[in-house]
Amino acid sequence: MKVFIESMSTVATPIRTLTVVQLIPALHSGGAERSVLEIGSALVKAGHRSVVISAGGRLVKQLQAEGSEHITLDIGSKSLLTLTRLGALRRLLRELKPDIVHARSRLPAWLGWWAMKGLQPAAHFITTVHGLNSPGRYSGILLRGERVIAVSQTLRDFVLSHYRWLEPGRVRVIPRGIDPEAFPYGHRPDDAWQKAFFAEYPALAGAPVLTLPGRGTRLKGHHDAIALLAELKRRGIDARLLLLGVIEPGREAYVQELRELIAASDLSSQVVLTPARTDVRDIYAVSALVLQLSNKPESFGRTVIEALSLCRPVLGYAHGGVGELLAELYPAGRVPLGDKERLVERAAELLRVAPPIPMLQSYRLTDMQQTTLALYDEVVA
Repeated sequence: MKVFIESMSTVATPIRTLTVVQLIPALHSGGAERSVLEIGSALVKAGHRSVVISAGGRLVKQLQAEGSEHITLDIGSKSLLTLTRLGALRRLLRELKPDIVHARSRLPAWLGWWAMKGLQPAAHFITTVHGLNSPGRYSGILLRGERVIAVSQTLRDFVLSHYRWLEPGRVRVIPRGIDPEAFPYGHRPDDAWQKAFFAEYPALAGAPVLTLPGRGTRLKGHHDAIALLAELKRRGIDARLLLLGVIEPGREAYVQELRELIAASDLSSQVVLTPARTDVRDIYAVSALVLQLSNKPESFGRTVIEALSLCRPVLGYAHGGVGELLAELYPAGRVPLGDKERLVERAAELLRVAPPIPMLQSYRLTDMQQTTLALYDEVVA
C-alpha cells in the first residue's frame, strides 16, 4: 500500500509501508492497553505492519485476530531483572527494522530508548502519556519522543507545566475515542437481557440505578457514592447503587471495608458490588445516572463519553479529564470536587429531570486512529 503526503511543493510523495512497534508492559486490561489494540487494528487496515511487544495477557488473542503480531517479552515489571532484557529488545528491534517505536509506559519507554541507541536503520521514537504520572526524571522519559501524545488537554497542560524544557510543539492532544456503533445513541437492551440482569441482582430492581464503574481502589470514589445514596435515602428519594468492577483479586480487604460501610449506612438492600463485566454498554443503558467520582484527577475519562454516547446522564467531579469532558459535553453533570452537598442536590435534579443529551459528534474511535496514523506519517516524512 502507498500512503501519500503533500510536500511543500504540493507534489504528492509516496511513503513506503510502515512497520510500527508498540511497547507496553502487558495486555490484560486498561485504557492504554485498549489504545494499543485500536491503533494496531488501524495500522493493519491501512496496510501497515503492526507489532506489539509486551509480557502478554488476555488481550493478545484479540490483538492477533485483528492482524497485529505479538512478541512476548517482559519489559514492564518493576524489577532489576527487567533491565537484563535490554539486549533481547535491541535484537528484536534490529530484526524488525521498525520505522516507528511507540512507547506507552515509562519502563518500556526507558528500555526502548536505550535499545534504539545506534540502531540502523534508525527508527522514530513516539510516546503517549496516558496518566498524570508523578513528575520527575523517571516519568520524563515519556516526554522524550519526537512527538508526545497527550490523551487530553488536561494532560498536555500538566506535562508542560512540570517539564519546562519540553517544546510545546512536540506535544499533540489526541483524545481517546469510542465506536458509536458499540455505544449507540438511545440504546436499550432487550427484554431478555434486562430480565436476566435484574434476576441476577434483584436489589437493583424497582428504582433508578446509579452506576459507578471503577476498579477496587478508594481513588475511584466508592465512599462518596455510598454517602450520596444514603443522603438521597434520607431525603426520601428511592434509588439503587451499582459498584461495577469493584470486586477483583487482591482487593478483598477494601471490598470488605465497603460492605461494612454499606451495612452501617443501612443500605445493604440497595447496593450491589460486582466484578468487571463485559456487558457494560447494557448496564449503562439501564442506569439513571453514571457516576464518575474519582478523588484523584484522571487523565481522560472514557466512561463519560461511553455513557453520553448512549444518551445516559453522567454526574462527576469537575477536575482532570472528567471535568474537561463534562464541561464540553454535559455541563449539567459537573460538581466541585468533594462538594458532597452539591453532589446530592445535582443527583436529585438529574434524577427528576435530566437535561437533553445531544448525539456525540466528537471523541470517536476513527478520529483517534486517523489522527495517530497521520502523526506517524508526519514524523516519517
